[in-house]
Amino acid sequence: MKRVRYSKDVDALLIELSEDAIAYAEDEGQVILHYSNDEKLVLIEILDFKQFMSEDLIAELISTS
Repeated sequence: MKRVRYSKDVDALLIELSEDAIAYAEDEGQVILHYSNDEKLVLIEILDFKQFMSEDLIAELISTS
């Protein structure tokens, strides 16, 4: 299961890698990594996503989520 979505409200790209419950997160600057209890990567959050991608790509992500 892998799901990618863009949150326009907070300008973040969310990449879900697993449906496991999130136990903790590590902040790596503009990237937040969310892990399960068994240290499996569950979710990747990329903050301030507009700095990295074009408006066209963001519009496409919004329309497909």
